[in-house]
Amino acid sequence: MRLTTKGRFAVTAMIDLALRANAGPVALAAISQRQQISLSYLEQLFGKLRRHELVESTRGPGGGYSLGRPPSEITVADIIVAVDEPIDATGCGGRENCMGEDGSRCMTHDLWASLNAKMIEYLDSFSLQRLVDEQLAKGVSIDAAPVKRAISSAPVVKPIKVTAPNSVFALGNAFSK
Repeated sequence: MRLTTKGRFAVTAMIDLALRANAGPVALAAISQRQQISLSYLEQLFGKLRRHELVESTRGPGGGYSLGRPPSEITVADIIVAVDEPIDATGCGGRENCMGEDGSRCMTHDLWASLNAKMIEYLDSFSLQRLVDEQLAKGVSIDAAPVKRAISSAPVVKPIKVTAPNSVFALGNAFSK
């Protein structure tokens, strides 16, 4: 069993979101920029987190994501399970159909099943609040100003539409009409 980027990125993004929970909805683009995670990947992860009611979305200008419940009530196990990260070390995926040569369940099934239980128990012991507190204790700074959205402050320059002939032949055709 190994934790893939899906689980790691989901936990990292949730910590980022929880750190900024008091400032209102957080744009995924801002999390993407701070954590160097693809925006499209975050959109997929947050869709799953929203379906498990770990986050809520707000549409429109100033919109984004906020926590679906207090960070003290969200565990790392909740996040990992929400993004469909399998926490399973058994060879049979927990279906108990791993058979040895004699037709009985494999000899190590109980070992791996108990490891699964310990991993879930361990991940369930870490709340999102605890991870946020650890980050704050390390001195992580939280930007006061939100990351700018896709709306630019530079003026939009419209291209000039040229209606003049663009060749000698076009010029000749313009006079012959």
